[in-house]
Amino acid sequence: MRLFKTSVTVLCAFLPVLPAMAQISSDNFHKINSVSTAVPFLTIAPDSRSAAMGDVGVATSPDVNSLHWNPAKYVFAETDRSVALSYSPWLRGLVNDMNLLYLTGYTQIDKMQSIAGSLRYFNMGTIQFTNAQGQNTKTGRPNEFALDVAYARMFSEKVSAALAFRYVRSDISSGISNNGLKAKAGNSFAADIAMYYHSELELFDKSGTWALGVDISNIGNKMAYSNEQQKTFLPINMRIGGSMGLNLDSYNKLNFAVDINKLLVPTPPLYDPDTHEIIRGKSRDVGVVQGMFQSFTDAPGGFSEEMHEISYGMGLEYLYRETFAVRTGYFHEHPTKGNRRYFTMGIGLQMNMIGFDFSYLIATSGRMNPMNNTLRFTIILNLGKEVQKLRTDS
Repeated sequence: MRLFKTSVTVLCAFLPVLPAMAQISSDNFHKINSVSTAVPFLTIAPDSRSAAMGDVGVATSPDVNSLHWNPAKYVFAETDRSVALSYSPWLRGLVNDMNLLYLTGYTQIDKMQSIAGSLRYFNMGTIQFTNAQGQNTKTGRPNEFALDVAYARMFSEKVSAALAFRYVRSDISSGISNNGLKAKAGNSFAADIAMYYHSELELFDKSGTWALGVDISNIGNKMAYSNEQQKTFLPINMRIGGSMGLNLDSYNKLNFAVDINKLLVPTPPLYDPDTHEIIRGKSRDVGVVQGMFQSFTDAPGGFSEEMHEISYGMGLEYLYRETFAVRTGYFHEHPTKGNRRYFTMGIGLQMNMIGFDFSYLIATSGRMNPMNNTLRFTIILNLGKEVQKLRTDS
């Protein structure tokens, strides 16, 4: 187990640069050509509610965990102050001591403005490092964390926008050198831009709401784990989605939501195996802004491969008297771009100030998928009071 965990950690340390160096033949680049990034833990759904609904959240109703999905929703939250703590044992099919912790909270300054913050901590467990001869050299505890702050503002009774700022630190090598390269912790600063729109609707003589959301996250400088290593893009992600909530009667409600995701990161090109020159696609050695725009047109397989880089999630939530919830969903990623495919389910319970959410994941992309049986737990404390929203003429 020690040797296996060491191999996993070393692979994680150098995985971000492998696609740029790999020689991809014309026979296999159509099969697997995933877009790799640094700190992929930033894309993991941290809370139980969204995780139970197929990893959707950009346009769902506002809650305390909106900072990860769309911080613009905070100004429409039903309570003016809340905090939450989420915990997930991670990849327990591989190792037994990896965990993801997420602490977040927000407060509404007034009827037009909100601020929020969060701390995300990813613990990779205890690793016993060895040298080339298999001798133990050092015990380390690789970890990553991100610290976020966000500001949201309402522009009308239907529209809001937000900015979030993030500091990310990734120490996946514990300072261990490899092949003469002096390892160090990676550091980066990033920002999110988000917008949210919601409105009332009438459907089949039932009242309800519908909403649209957009969130572009992790726009920041590249990261490296040594002075000699080529820097790697953060997981800059564009998330677009919609939701609809329908009041079946005074006690029962249904919410449905769909999100689509596209990494705004350059795709690995196709190299000639003899000359090592690019024969299809574009170089990944570009700046952050250029890479974001380039990511829409640089796939070696053309338009069809670009479409494969879009993942989607869909989720359904049933609420009874706003106190008990049953949720389910599905997430799909193309087999050539990561192959994450799974069903999700969960429940939620709200009792006055305290709420509890739980989610469970069932992987469909392989019987030995390490994500299978992933659990998430969230505890919510509503510390404020219900608020009367600003109403303006539309």
